[in-house]
Amino acid sequence: MQYRTLGKDLKVSAIGLGCMGFSHAYGAATEKSEAIKSILQAVDIGYNFFDTAEVYGTADDPHQNEALVGEALKGCRDRVIIATKFGIHFDMSSPQVNKPLVPDSRPEVIRKSVEDSLKRLGTDYIDLYYQHRPDPKIPVEEVAGVMSDLIKEGKITHWGLSEADEKTIRRAHAVCPVTAIQNRYSMMARWHEKLFPALEELGIGYVAFSPLANGFLSAKYDKNPSFDKTYDYRSNMPQFTEKGIEQNATLLELLAKIASEKNATSAQISLAWMLCKKPYIVPIPGTRKLERLRENAAAADVILTPDEVNSIDKALDGMEMSEVFGGTKVV
Repeated sequence: MQYRTLGKDLKVSAIGLGCMGFSHAYGAATEKSEAIKSILQAVDIGYNFFDTAEVYGTADDPHQNEALVGEALKGCRDRVIIATKFGIHFDMSSPQVNKPLVPDSRPEVIRKSVEDSLKRLGTDYIDLYYQHRPDPKIPVEEVAGVMSDLIKEGKITHWGLSEADEKTIRRAHAVCPVTAIQNRYSMMARWHEKLFPALEELGIGYVAFSPLANGFLSAKYDKNPSFDKTYDYRSNMPQFTEKGIEQNATLLELLAKIASEKNATSAQISLAWMLCKKPYIVPIPGTRKLERLRENAAAADVILTPDEVNSIDKALDGMEMSEVFGGTKVV
């Protein structure tokens, strides 16, 4: 595994593991022992960067994912970087599978969240603590002030913002230096590339979630994928519809062609494209399978030249694609 530095000094594996899918959004939760086994296999492969959140869980256990990650990593806590998030809850009155998000970053709520997350994770500090979504009711400067206090208290060591725009990032960074943003990013979701100049100016890392467009860019799905309509967000995603798959045929063909030339897989090319674009980008694909953990980790060894990256960008710019899932509605 190769490693990268987020912000000034947070050294993480070039590929992180998004742990959400063990408990949330991608079908029924994985059986606990199997999930722990997968996380420990990731450690053995060389992953040291594990991402979770206080709201990743099930209806019966809304915070399951943090507890799972904490239990899995308790024996190697000094060798891993744990990222978690605060500042939202779900609108449980909604009938949708991907229930709307309700932001809440009041200082007293953050204080309770960090204490609860520390307990569930079984640790006395969090390596990277993200505001999960901006809260329009609470100035980000106030949130950054709380983060500064938590760093002084030793409860967190670094902080970040998820799905934040440039103005919000600059305002937050001016109060308490931001180590990383965590925003959606993939070949099908490139709207945050406009943030690159600001991130470079401020020395902030970019943690890319959904780097495979919720798995679509792995090219593992046929024309009629079947997803659980109760627990699986993909059942609602436009890229997985029959029409969407047809619209994205050219993209999958491009990936397959480059993968053949590089002796790699489509998923590896999708990840290598962003890794080779910027040295501060760290994708965090999720998976429950050992073979996918190995495949994703090996993407860091696939080299695309600057000319090859630019060529891919130009092809993507002129390519017809379906809409792609852009995130759960915030209310």
